[in-house]
Amino acid sequence: MTIAPIVQSVVVKVPPERAFSLFTADIARWWAPNFNVAKGLFADLVLEPKPGGRWFERSAEGAETDWGKVIAWDPPGRLLLGWQLNAEFKFDPDFVTEVEVLFESEGAGTRVTLEHRNLERFGPSAEAIRQKVGGGWPRIVELFSDYVSTKEDK
Repeated sequence: MTIAPIVQSVVVKVPPERAFSLFTADIARWWAPNFNVAKGLFADLVLEPKPGGRWFERSAEGAETDWGKVIAWDPPGRLLLGWQLNAEFKFDPDFVTEVEVLFESEGAGTRVTLEHRNLERFGPSAEAIRQKVGGGWPRIVELFSDYVSTKEDK
């Protein structure tokens, strides 16, 4: 069984270097705080800037909850993350789907394309998970675009 990937794209009015930096280094500033998996109040979301780095959230109490890992860190053009949240949205080190984010020059700005793929790895829950996360990624991309618009001339 193959499940179609979720693909979302937006054009932002900054060059790829700036878009990559805002997406990665500032992720906690623009991410939807209610799109979290840890118990407790969301405080931070971290992408460690290297292949093999962690992707995790931190609660206001300081507890860390892993989401996955950085598979490829190729600024300014590509970020590949391993999503290691299973069908119950619990971290599973033996499970991985991929979230690839591409940053491509388009005119004076950047086309940012996010693709969440390998969803069939969720097994019998794959279609339900696709529907659930497929409803979330458009909001995430929109929040990123909104955040970049506040940083265009800064």
